[in-house]
Amino acid sequence: MVKFWLAISKDEQLERFQAREAEPHKRFKITEEDWRNREKWDDYARAVCDMVDRTSTEIAPWTLVEADNKYFARIKILRTLCQALESALGA
Repeated sequence: MVKFWLAISKDEQLERFQAREAEPHKRFKITEEDWRNREKWDDYARAVCDMVDRTSTEIAPWTLVEADNKYFARIKILRTLCQALESALGA
């Protein structure tokens, strides 16, 4: 099993939210609930740490992905998937 958590900074989230609101064809991706939940950033950050601590195991570890840069996040995910497949298939 391969699990990923894509982590972005609070500043990056704000930029993405604002960009979505500025683009008519992307506005559907952002809701008032997103903005309300953003106000609870610190609570969510603590919950993520707790979730990772409680659910990361030797056979199903979390891979934390720094996702402020989408390009590098995708590369890390692809590399991790390739390594997991090679390991599982004995390649």
